[in-house]
Amino acid sequence: MKTVTLGLVGVGRIGVMHARNIAAIAPQFAGRGIALELRLTDVAEEHARAVAAEVGAEFVPGGVEALLGSGVDALVIATGTQTHPDLIRAGVDAGVPVFCEKPVAGSVADSLPVLEYIAAQGGTVQIGHQRRFDAGYLEAKRRFDAGEIGWIHSLRAMTGDMFPPSVEFIATSGGLFRDCSVHDFDILRWLTGREIVEVYARGSNNGDPAIGEAGDVDTALAVVTFDDGTVGTVSATRYNGAGHDVRLEVQGSKSSVMVGLDDRTALRSAEAGVAFPAGETHKTFAERFDAAYRAELAAFVELVLGERENPCTPEDAVAASRVADAAQESLEAGAPVRVEVPARA
Repeated sequence: MKTVTLGLVGVGRIGVMHARNIAAIAPQFAGRGIALELRLTDVAEEHARAVAAEVGAEFVPGGVEALLGSGVDALVIATGTQTHPDLIRAGVDAGVPVFCEKPVAGSVADSLPVLEYIAAQGGTVQIGHQRRFDAGYLEAKRRFDAGEIGWIHSLRAMTGDMFPPSVEFIATSGGLFRDCSVHDFDILRWLTGREIVEVYARGSNNGDPAIGEAGDVDTALAVVTFDDGTVGTVSATRYNGAGHDVRLEVQGSKSSVMVGLDDRTALRSAEAGVAFPAGETHKTFAERFDAAYRAELAAFVELVLGERENPCTPEDAVAASRVADAAQESLEAGAPVRVEVPARA
């Protein structure tokens, strides 16, 4: 049986989820004659050892240098954004494929040298935009690519958190567009194959005043224009009390499709006699995208094995971040902002 050893750096909330998901996907690879092993490290050693024991992994003291020195076949980065550039470089220098949670760096400007470094060293880096692996988004893209939707005339994307994260997190998140809507910007580029070239954003603060004091809004809307003139909207809120709600409506000349419309959708009909949706709503993003997160890591293992192309390149992630930056600039300026779109190679 072939062994693939993954090294995970960072076992905070996202890191723990990735560790559990690696353990969860191990049986599907075992059925193919591939044994997945996990080694992990974190500065919070006692916590990391407990996580390792829970998922059957090995704890490696000494940080990423020791982790890479132990002979792992790939590196999974689940640490704070400010550490991403150095850790990506470390993985690339070690000659192993890297999976890194979005974003590449704290800003587009800081991301560009990382992109150049990866390219110069011939590195392989997959960035975590898990919606690309969600069954609903995949089906919507399949229908569009197959011509079943026709040409798209309107797109409406939304992300609603059931409750806000801590104000401490919000103060360092870069804002609602960069932290939250960046996933919608990415998925719109991915599904349509087109670039967003202009953004006009507005926002409001009617929840915790501390969010405004931290320099952010709790609810926002962006009107986006694509390079072929198609328009769409991207909305987000920290206060969707009905439940965690992520949807995308794609309307075309032949048909329309909605991602995220099922019995757990966080809304209720006002029409008489309509009981749908009737299920319990999702509470968190991890719950909503549970299967997608596992599929994302399975795709990374396949990338490590050389079985597939990179499903989300660093260039893809930075392109979505450019749109998020423009949305934030528009929010602050109160005017439309053009998005800088580099020429594709």
